[in-house]
Amino acid sequence: MSALKSRATSSLLRSEKKTLRRFLSLYVFLVMMVISTLAVLYYQAQKELVLSEHRADMAKYAYIETKRLKVLHHFFDERTNYPRDPRFRSAIYDIEYKEIFSLLNNKNVDFNQEIYFEDGVFHFVKSLDIFYLGAKYLIIEIDDDGVWHEHLINRILGYGLMAFLLFIFFGYFLAKLFVKPMRDSMMLLDRFIKDTTHELNTPLSAILANIEMMDTDVMVEKNRKKLNRINIAAKTVSILYKDLTYLTLEQERENEDERIDVAELLYNRAEYFMILAQSKELICEMDIDHAEIVMDRRKLTRVIDNLLSNAIKYNKRKGTVGIVLHEGRLEIWDTGVGISDGERILMFDRYRRFNESEGGFGIGLNIVKKILDEYGIEIEVISEKDKGTRMVLTW
Repeated sequence: MSALKSRATSSLLRSEKKTLRRFLSLYVFLVMMVISTLAVLYYQAQKELVLSEHRADMAKYAYIETKRLKVLHHFFDERTNYPRDPRFRSAIYDIEYKEIFSLLNNKNVDFNQEIYFEDGVFHFVKSLDIFYLGAKYLIIEIDDDGVWHEHLINRILGYGLMAFLLFIFFGYFLAKLFVKPMRDSMMLLDRFIKDTTHELNTPLSAILANIEMMDTDVMVEKNRKKLNRINIAAKTVSILYKDLTYLTLEQERENEDERIDVAELLYNRAEYFMILAQSKELICEMDIDHAEIVMDRRKLTRVIDNLLSNAIKYNKRKGTVGIVLHEGRLEIWDTGVGISDGERILMFDRYRRFNESEGGFGIGLNIVKKILDEYGIEIEVISEKDKGTRMVLTW
């Protein structure tokens, strides 16, 4: 009982962790988007502050350079050297943005901004009222020591990391809080399944044993039909019981792999389900070649039983169930209700049901997927609403 509880808890934890991972993945993405946006806005604000701090000095340099250009303009015949200053570099452009003279390191000038930072230098653009030396624009350039930029990046990374960890801390506990109702519901459902499985064993075994022992030859037709209906109901419950038993008691049991004749097993299971198929007047089409596979017979039986059971259960009356077996490939198809593309993505989730009118807990296909994944068997689902479903297994 302790081992059973441990396995159920382990399964529940895996489901909870899967939900947590999905929630946290989306949450982390949104948090990163928010932090990145705030970081960009903060960077832009700090950059504007730095530009504002440099604007006064660069405006003063522009005033000094303008005076020097004025002197050079008036005494150009006597002085032809462009004025230079160790504190800054400058350039002059005409009204059509053509360079007249430049000492700039970065000659890529943006005339639409008064002051800006680019490629490690600050540029200050001054529009001249008087065209000294034919110049309309005076550009002042000073080097950036990079200290402010380095400090700003370090602050952004530091604060961003702190904010990220804080958001993740709260997000994790928020996710746990949201997941708790689901956890409680799943624990309740798992407990109900274990109790149901335990209670089903004795009466189900007795019903099936007594049905097998009855002599139908001496029965009147009316009673024979009633017994047939009892047999159908008992076998339906038996399939569910076997799934519940596997889920709660057997799935962690060590595998007993052997070389299995798949065709022989298919004929055996198809005969078992024949009475269920006949109750819906279904036609069974078989194209079965010899094929073998190495796996646990108990687990392969669960896969085949669930696929055949679904093909019968979700088929339309007087429909068709098909079984196709070739080496390395098994197909089980039906002409039933089918499923949509959106439902197909979720069809292997535990407790997922798409037809409330049919019985079951929604665990059969979940068991199938786990077994197939364990043995590396691929499953392809081809389905169309109201036209049927084809399950294709390849190994």
